[in-house]
Formats: sequence, C-alpha cells, structure tokens
Amino acid sequence: MIKEVRSIDGTSIVYRTAGAAAAPPLVLVHGWSADLRCWGRVFDEFAADFRVIAVDLRGHGYSGAPAAGYDEPKNWAGDIAAVLAAESIESGAFLLGWSYGGIVISDYLAEHGTGALAGVVFTGAMANIGRDVPGAEVGEAMQQAIPSVFEESPGRAVRGFSAFGNANTGPGRDKGADAQRLFGASLATPPFVRKALFYRSVDNTETLRGLDVPVLVLHGSADPVVPAADGRYIADTAPLGRASIWEDAQHGLFIEDPDRFVTEVREFTRTCTPRP
Repeated sequence: MIKEVRSIDGTSIVYRTAGAAAAPPLVLVHGWSADLRCWGRVFDEFAADFRVIAVDLRGHGYSGAPAAGYDEPKNWAGDIAAVLAAESIESGAFLLGWSYGGIVISDYLAEHGTGALAGVVFTGAMANIGRDVPGAEVGEAMQQAIPSVFEESPGRAVRGFSAFGNANTGPGRDKGADAQRLFGASLATPPFVRKALFYRSVDNTETLRGLDVPVLVLHGSADPVVPAADGRYIADTAPLGRASIWEDAQHGLFIEDPDRFVTEVREFTRTCTPRP
C-alpha cells in the first residue's frame, strides 16, 4: 500500500507498506539518488516476517523536493519520525539504512533517540559525512562520479553515473534489469537534490556511542562507493555493534545476494530483545 505523510517542514513523504500489521516494523531507508523501489525482491520477502515500510526520502521518488533544507539534520530526522508517527509505531521497530540512508537514520537517532526502536541495521552505509569527519570516507567510484552526477546535462550525468559500474548490483548477467532500474531512479532524482545532499557536514559519532540497542553492519569488502572502513567505524563505535563484512561483495548487498541479505537481517532481529 502506498501512503503519504507530511514531515516536520511540510514536505510530502511517500512510503510503501506490506506485511501483517502486528508484525515487527522494519523501516527501509534508501540511499542517495535512489527511491523505495531500490530494494527489489527483498521488500516482498521481508513482508513475510515484518511490517515492512519503504520510504521515499525527500527529493527522491514520489516524495516532495523542497528547494532547500537538505543540509538540516532535523529535516531528515523529521521524515523518519513522521512515518513512524503516521503508522502509530512507538516501540519495537527496526531501522535499516542503505548508503546515505545510514546518515539519515543516524540523524533520526541523534534527534529522537532509540525509544521506538529494537535495533538498527546499516548496509553499505556511513553514519557521518563531511571532510575530515571520522568514518566518512568516500569510495573511488563516488570520487570518479562527482561532479558529473550533479550536472543537468543528460549526457554528462549518464557518464558520471557510469562510474558506478555494477557496484550497486554486483556482477552477473541476471543483474541487468536491477541495474537499469537503479540507474533510472538516479537519473530521475533532480540534479539539484543530488548535489545538495553532499553539501553538509555531520558527525554522529557521539550518537553512535550512546546507542543502547543492537546494531548490525552489513558491508562488502570491495565496496567502491562507501568503503568498508565506514561500516567498521559504525560497528566499532556503537556499544552493541557488530559487523558482517562480505568478502569481495560491493555496494548493494540486497541485490547482489538477496537470500543472504534477508537471512542475516532476520537472524539479527531475532536476537534483539524487545524493550519493555
């Protein structure tokens, strides 16, 4: 089911839900220049065990794209908080952030804490962003893509995104349709939004240190977009953090090996003790 809610600044946030209403909530937060369709078949598989909620972040997919405010952590935190409130979720939820989505859920944690949560999952993600900020390294593919991916010129933008290669899907002839879907979402994201997301500096280290819920990091050792070092930083900083580093895997683990991805997330959530 597709739903809509207004965020803290009035921006329209669109999200999709599936699964039993009584199941544990699992909120999927996509990355930079993606949308809620990026999750592919894992969305449906998660719906067998969870009340799964996939969000279109501001400026992406069918959500509103305000002219400014992308450098304000409270806005990103407000997007997630608005969805949780709209779904009457006050406890027992899991947040799962991919890539830039890890920064967004960290913004939420910094603003709202863990009261509504049972655990957090970061996949191919960073929690921090900015020059000289710890745990905020940028991978070679992203370095090659910038600044062309900010261009309004279609040709330049396409060439910029080509630097990612198969990083978001992993190798394999069967990944072509997924790759095209992800590239399409990237090109559909307004160029000014793609650019604005990188003009912020946020250090969520103290937030990570203060987390009192379990944290799982899933990261590919060969991730050329967000280096595995960023994932290890999250796992090492969070008191209840642990990392599963996939040897030779790249950036989009849920596309590269969806079966393993779903299994590891399910097993993690089952180890998380519900809060009173």
